[in-house]
Formats: sequence, C-alpha cells, structure tokens
Amino acid sequence: MERLVSPASDAGDRIALSEIIAALSYALDITEGQPEGHSVRTCLIGMRIGEELRLGPEQRSALFYTLLLKDAGCSANSAATCEAFGADDQEVKRSWKLVDWSSRWQSFVHVVKNVRPGGSAAARARQVAGFAFAGAVGTELVRTRCERGADIARMLELADDTAEAIRALDEHWDGRGVPLGLLGQEIPLLARIAGLAQTVEIFHSQHGLEAAFAVADDRAGRWFDPELVHALRPLRHDGAFWARLHGGDVRQQAAALEPSDRVLVADAERLDRIAEAFARVIDAKSPYTFRHSEGVAGYAVGIGRELGFAAPELRDLRRAALLHDIGKLGVSNRILDKPGKLTEGEFAEVRRHPEFTYRILARVACFRDLAEVAASHHERMDGRGYHRGIAAGTLPRPARVLAVADVCDALAAERPYRAALPRERVLEIMRADRGTAFCPECFDALETALAREPQPAAPAVV
Repeated sequence: MERLVSPASDAGDRIALSEIIAALSYALDITEGQPEGHSVRTCLIGMRIGEELRLGPEQRSALFYTLLLKDAGCSANSAATCEAFGADDQEVKRSWKLVDWSSRWQSFVHVVKNVRPGGSAAARARQVAGFAFAGAVGTELVRTRCERGADIARMLELADDTAEAIRALDEHWDGRGVPLGLLGQEIPLLARIAGLAQTVEIFHSQHGLEAAFAVADDRAGRWFDPELVHALRPLRHDGAFWARLHGGDVRQQAAALEPSDRVLVADAERLDRIAEAFARVIDAKSPYTFRHSEGVAGYAVGIGRELGFAAPELRDLRRAALLHDIGKLGVSNRILDKPGKLTEGEFAEVRRHPEFTYRILARVACFRDLAEVAASHHERMDGRGYHRGIAAGTLPRPARVLAVADVCDALAAERPYRAALPRERVLEIMRADRGTAFCPECFDALETALAREPQPAAPAVV
C-alpha cells in the first residue's frame, strides 16, 4: 500500500520518495549512455505534457514515477547488448536512441557503424552477419529491459499504472514498436507520454530545440500519439522552460511537480526496499555479478553481528552493502565481462567505480552518510586500495567490514576469468592478506560467522 503524506507532515525518518528516486535516476542515466539528469529532464517534459492533457492527481502521480524510473531495467540488457555488438554497451545505447529503429535501413546502418569498433573488416563483417535475425535480437533486448523495469517498479510498491507504462515504453503508435507490437490506444497513455518525452529530451540535449520538435512532428502517427505531439506544441515557444531544463537544480524542479496531495514518502522499510531494488539493477549489469550485492550484504551483516553492531548500525551496513557497486553501472560491459587480463586503461576505468558510487549516493540525503562507507569497499588497511588510498587510521569500521565481505563474495562467485572458488580456498587467499589488505578483527569475525552459518543471510529488516 502506498504511503501518502502532505509535504508539511513529512518529517523524522520519512523522506519524500521523489528525492531518492530522482537522485538515483542519475545511475540509470549513465547506464543508458545519457548525460546526467536525463531522466529528471524527461520528467519535467512529460509532466508538462500531462498538464496540457489535464490529467488527474492519481494519473499524474503514476506518470511522475514512470518518467523517473523509465530506465529502471536498463542494466538487464547491457551484457547482451555488448555481446551482440562487440562494442561498448553505453555507446551503443546512446547512439541507438538517436535512430529511427523502426526503419530497417536505419537499423542496419546503426549496426554497421557500431559493431566491433577498431576491429578488422572481417571481424566487423562477421559481427554484422550475426544480425541476420536482428529483429528477434532487438525485440528480446527491449523485452528484457522493459520487464525488469516493471519488476523494479513493483518492488517499490508503485502504482500498477507505473509498472505497466514502464513495460510498454518502447511500443509505437503504429504498432511497429516492441516488445508486444501494441497499436494506438492499446498502449497505456502514460507509456505514450514517457516515450515522447524521452525522445524530445534526448534530441533537445543533443541537437537543440528545433531538432527535438522536428523529430516529434516527423514521428507523429508512427512512433507517437498525434494528440500528444499536439499537446507538446505549446511548449515550443516557452523559452523559460527550456532554459530551466539545463540550469539550476532540475531535481528540485521535478519534485515540485509531484501532486501535492499524492506525495509518496519512504520510511525505514521502504528505504530497505529501495536499496534492494537498486541492488537488483546493479547486479543485472553483468551475468557474473548475479546477486553479488545481496551476497555482500549477507556476509557484511554476519560480520557486523559478530562484532556487536547495534540494530541501526546493521541496517545502515546492509544498505551500504546493497548499494556499494552502484558506480559499476558507469563501467562498460566490455571491461566488466572481459575474460582476459585488463589493460592499464581498462583497470583505470574499473578503479573509478567507487568514485561513481560516492557521487551517486551523496546526491541522496538519506543515503549521504552511507556514501563514504559504500565507496570505500576497495580500500585497504595499508592504504594501497582505491579510489582514494585511505589508510587504516581513517577507514571507518563499517567500511572495513564491507571490504572483507566484498572480497569474500567475489572470490566465492564465478568470474569471466576463473571458476568460483570453494570456501576453504577463499579463506586461505584472504588470510594471506589479513592485516595488510583486510582488518584482522573483521576477517576473524568473518571466519567465526561462516563457522556458525556457512552463508549468513541478510534479513529484509535488521
């Protein structure tokens, strides 16, 4: 059941859900290869269309979260996109958004331009040949993203209309969209608005206002509901609106558009679900990180209990563990899933992901205190870790716990360059770095926790 509150009564341990989702949407933007703030700007455009249509409060509330979370499933097809193109998944996704992919010719040209960059002519030709059944491949990529996005919306207990709109985001008015080929008004209204708003935002950011309206007009009756394109037209001459779109704090602008009598809030339980939901987004990025965040959370809570952490500390530790790798959404799957040794440049990209984690979580007021801990999961006791090289004297105790839990789960899981390791071998490897990489107290607590319970589970609410 959704919790509703007026802005004046939102206090204590409850925070406006829009503030959290808008901040975390920046992680979805980088996964899709879009500039930071894409989802929030799409929200501003889509809500203006909703205003022109005079939607009621309930529909506007569902639309609001549809627009912010439209890309919630974007990580689920990253690995498959990278494999299909033999290219950087984020670059492929970014350029794909500028293509009329309902045109077979434009789709073919996009494939030719993007497969195997830097590869030999023969390798590129083989990759292009793999798209002989590109329609089926493309449909499956979109279906995976849309279904996962709808699942995330349901995990957050958002309105059914929001989940269904996210699921139908890539359907087209003429029935040539995917994954179901819905026609005209068979497509949920909120999905039609979101599809138009995101295209307008992308072309406006990339090519300017005239290009944005030109593509909307050109695709009216094909991609987009003509009535919605008509509803968009009054915005063309609202110069102040478009100036605000790339100036000031767009998140504050977006928050003001949530219907005042339908403001959703997040209490402690909902914050847990948000962390769990985004852990699913994070782990979907690569087949080799399936449930990694949940596994790290389980080990971390087990260690924390052995160390005598109080219940509130355990809850914070679990949230930090679930979100520690959110920065990996900004790393290409060509690097994350590479079976061979990383080059120096590739490893430098990987080493930046804790920095991305900090930047994303620091945007969220209720997660700001967790940002430091979550972003320190690759730091070492001897100061030789990354991304900041923090020495033991200034490394917070929860961060030391998280560092141990992260390596334990990583070693116990399959990776593209090796098979999963048995628990005895995991502990043997880690024991060699006790005191240099890992806090001795935290490692000893891990051994005790594993002896007590082979795979400690992190409860939904600590």
